[in-house]
Amino acid sequence: MSKPADINEQIKNSISLLPSDPGVYIYLNRKDVVIYVGKAKNLKKRVSSYFNKNNTGKTKILVSHIRDINYVVVESEQDALLLENNLIKKYKPRYNVLLKDDKSFPWICIKKESFPRVFFTRNKINDGSEYFGPYTSMVMVRTLMDLIRQLYKLRTCKLNLGRQNIAKGKYKVCLEYHLGNCLGACIGREEEEDYFETIQNVRKILKGNLNNVVGHLKKLMDNYASDYKFEEAGYVKGKIEIIKNYQSKSTIVSSRISRLDVFSIVDDEEAAFVNYQRVINGAIIQSHSVELRKKLDESKEDLLSLAIVELRQQFETDAKETLVPFHLEYSVPDTRLFVPRRGEKKKLLELSERNARYFRLESQKRRQNLLAKSRNEEVLKKIQEDLRLKEMPYHMECFDNSNIQGKYPVASCVVFMNGRPNTKEYRHFNIKTVEGANDFASMEEIILRRYGRLLEEKKSLPQLIVVDGGKGQLNAAVKSLEKLNLRGKIPVIGLAKRLEEIFVPGDPVPLYLNKNSVSLKLIQHMRNEAHRFGITFHRQKRSGDFLNSELEKIEGIGQATVKKLLKKFKSVERIKILKEGDLKNVIGRAKAKKLLEYFKNSAG
Repeated sequence: MSKPADINEQIKNSISLLPSDPGVYIYLNRKDVVIYVGKAKNLKKRVSSYFNKNNTGKTKILVSHIRDINYVVVESEQDALLLENNLIKKYKPRYNVLLKDDKSFPWICIKKESFPRVFFTRNKINDGSEYFGPYTSMVMVRTLMDLIRQLYKLRTCKLNLGRQNIAKGKYKVCLEYHLGNCLGACIGREEEEDYFETIQNVRKILKGNLNNVVGHLKKLMDNYASDYKFEEAGYVKGKIEIIKNYQSKSTIVSSRISRLDVFSIVDDEEAAFVNYQRVINGAIIQSHSVELRKKLDESKEDLLSLAIVELRQQFETDAKETLVPFHLEYSVPDTRLFVPRRGEKKKLLELSERNARYFRLESQKRRQNLLAKSRNEEVLKKIQEDLRLKEMPYHMECFDNSNIQGKYPVASCVVFMNGRPNTKEYRHFNIKTVEGANDFASMEEIILRRYGRLLEEKKSLPQLIVVDGGKGQLNAAVKSLEKLNLRGKIPVIGLAKRLEEIFVPGDPVPLYLNKNSVSLKLIQHMRNEAHRFGITFHRQKRSGDFLNSELEKIEGIGQATVKKLLKKFKSVERIKILKEGDLKNVIGRAKAKKLLEYFKNSAG
């Protein structure tokens, strides 16, 4: 292995031999693997800058792995930009920015064949067919395909409609012909020249030239009308209205802008987010955002240049003008870069920047959700270890009872999926079979009802059941699971409040988890959530019972009056001993008299 001094000498020699021309430089590691590709207006000057002492930590790490330098001289800076992009895609170097875009985009294909079919596909094949796109939205693809089918009767079959096959009468018409969706080219009822003219109009639509199609249809409509063929003229008029309806749904930005591309960029410490919009005939027909994960301290200018070259190739755009937010060091081949300062083009750029910012927010949320999911996974693993469960408890349920001196008995069930509350699956229970305050019997009832129903409806069962309480509540839950033939199939534990003891069936000794354990904290969170949910239901039930108390039985006393009385005097018993003056100040003289008369008669 070479000594560091030898390596430094070798790098110095390589740099000394570099020309001062534009080109692309390639860094290789000791295994001759390409680790970085860059472009330069001046190769010698740019490569030398990497070996300065002022470089940041990320660049220093890259430099420490460089063992050899290759380069390619090109004619212009534009050629350097294109070659850099192609080499990055070829080698996927470790320290280069890569466009994070794993979508498989749809295309609309006009097949190279007699009587060409028009269909959408995700596979672009070099078979001579025409492909339009790629489209960033399937909604746009379906809209265009619906528009084409409404306007034109194109064949959808895969028959080989060569002239000889049609002349020999090899085919019969299918259902599409009888439905009026096809003109029957397979049996010679449509001329290939007429079909070709239809395909020409389809091309115009797919290229965004709807105005040309409308002009052609208007001319056709006028010809029919002048020949007194009003039915045919009305049919063509309907097609024109279809196109205008489609145009009205497009994002119109300016009728004076014919064709251009728009690029904008926003970034943070970890990544840059680029939005691309294609404008044709004053309407935005495509909008797509990509993320570029930073590897070194890349500038926004370099990142945007890379994205523009890549996306222009990917979307096969031929726009001669491209709007950008700032001047770039490198010009892009086959288009003029322009930084708008005011007017409609400036508004277009601002719209693109808004889309880039929204995309950044979405990406940040996705990252946060992935991080949260990873943390939850760790907590669930810990619960599995601590409770010695056979499988990860992705689905957990917790139960709690609630009553006041045996009155208004209710229960609650909360559901946690992947370590997080799934509030849509929370359930309340009115206790039906238990009289008085009996937590054990109540727990037995709700476990039996809950899992009896899940079995009946063939729904998934949890990997862990938690009951709020000690041995008594746990034994009641186990008793119901046994009745359902689920004992031993679903792990169940009891969590006693006082010392946070965890009871397991068949083990008289409770399990104590560390108070700072993430397992215990999640189980406590489930217990507290079940308690909160149950108490809320309990209060609602009590308040509903008060409102339906004997006060509402009194003629002329409604719910509003009952609420006022209970809010002021708290209980019916206290209201019974009040004098007319006390009641009159709250509900008025007439209602006060009715109350006093009712209580007097009921007492007698």
